Amino acid sequence: MKKVISEIGEKLRSNEYKLTPQRQQILEVLLENKDKHLSAEDVYNLVKQKSPDVGLATVYRTLELFLEFDIIHSVNFGDGRKRYEYGENSDGHHHHHAICLKCGKILEINEDLLEELERQVAEQYRFTITDHELKIFGYCEGCKVNAK
Repeated sequence: MKKVISEIGEKLRSNEYKLTPQRQQILEVLLENKDKHLSAEDVYNLVKQKSPDVGLATVYRTLELFLEFDIIHSVNFGDGRKRYEYGENSDGHHHHHAICLKCGKILEINEDLLEELERQVAEQYRFTITDHELKIFGYCEGCKVNAK
């Protein structure tokens, strides 16, 4: 984790920003929870446990800064809350998500099966595709079983 923090600190410095102690705390929370999809409020609550002096506005500003420099990316699951994930998106494509409508569980789908569709759309419509996002809504195994 120290190496990643150091690299991100350098990335910020090269763009005339500092990795302040508050930003580092926020980054550490994102790194410690990189398998989760955290809202700004989730990040805030986790940071407050370690550093009570960090405010919600600081969390929002830091998340936007991290988005700007492609340190994290955000996803909207249709519930009115933006969620954040650590991870640079170097190839322009995000992984996809399956979202349970009952419990809200989010499963990551790492297979990218849309490449052929993108190729066809680009060819047929002479459209330059820069990104895509796929969200699949339904019921997870636990909710499906409990509904019976």
